Amino acid sequence: MPPKFGDLKRYCEKNGWILVHNTDHWYYEKVLADGSLLRTRVSHAVNKEIPRQLWQRILKKQLRITEQEFWKSL
Repeated sequence: MPPKFGDLKRYCEKNGWILVHNTDHWYYEKVLADGSLLRTRVSHAVNKEIPRQLWQRILKKQLRITEQEFWKSL
């Protein structure tokens, strides 16, 4: 089942991401132990599924986790 933007928002809130802006999207940031900064944005359309290609990019470039790690941490 593809994740919804609401799942991504819940992931950020549960895993130490900080909400830095709430405008056209929710913008979250997280600083890792090595000092690197991760950023992601979440659509306000929380019930909408994230398109597969976009989801793969979010996992790899923004969250830097696997899909299995994502679902496990919810």
